Amino acid sequence: MADEPLLIDIRDGVAWMTMNRPGVLNGLDRGLTMALWHGFEAVERNPEVRAVVLTGAGRAFCSGADLSLLDSMATGDGRPGDVVATAIDTEFNPMMRALSALSKPVIAAVNGPAAGGGASLALTCDIVVAARSAYFQLTFGPNLGIVPDLGGSWLFPRHGGRARGLGMALTGDRLSAPDAAEQGLIWECTYDDKLRDRAAELSGRLAKGPTRAYHLIKQALRHSLSATLDEQLAEEREMQQTAGATADFAEGVAAFMEKRPAAFKGR
Repeated sequence: MADEPLLIDIRDGVAWMTMNRPGVLNGLDRGLTMALWHGFEAVERNPEVRAVVLTGAGRAFCSGADLSLLDSMATGDGRPGDVVATAIDTEFNPMMRALSALSKPVIAAVNGPAAGGGASLALTCDIVVAARSAYFQLTFGPNLGIVPDLGGSWLFPRHGGRARGLGMALTGDRLSAPDAAEQGLIWECTYDDKLRDRAAELSGRLAKGPTRAYHLIKQALRHSLSATLDEQLAEEREMQQTAGATADFAEGVAAFMEKRPAAFKGR
């Protein structure tokens, strides 16, 4: 298990996915990137999984791309830009699309630094809970002379606003977890020793919820980023028709009328 780049532990409807390269701050080499890509696809297919927690082993969440990935792809006459683009096409983007496509709610439990692509990985999750000692950093431009990738240029302006996104991308300054929570970039900041318990509480609650409705909610909010109000009203109508036909909706109404907790089954 110590040699596995990604650990997946499924219990009580929750898949705990732990990036397991603590010696390099969970840097994304080919092994971890591929394991995440296929791991996301596997938990999507698994009917036992109703919620997901993504976290990192050791003292970091994820430090972003391990540059050894680029070295392993380079050939004698390979131009650096072409090597980077190939890695994005064949490794990073498929992984990020698999995470974004998950129908199940995903919590990022950010236990330490989330830098470069690691920050993008965290913000792609649906709910981000971070330890107080954690921070977020876009290291691409100031440190490497490249642009944010893994969706970073899309995620940060939408989560934190244009000023926050540009400031972080151009300066590479760290944003502490308490400041990220206060500014609305993430959902919540908690004490370091409470992070796992908080992630377990949230994921357990989501795993017991109406998971088909959660999928529709994720789709609706994603659609809203590029829709007009009229388009979004029409989208909500279609989704509400779908949700209203589920057994979970019938159970929710019955539970409300009977003044009892709902027992959702994800159907």
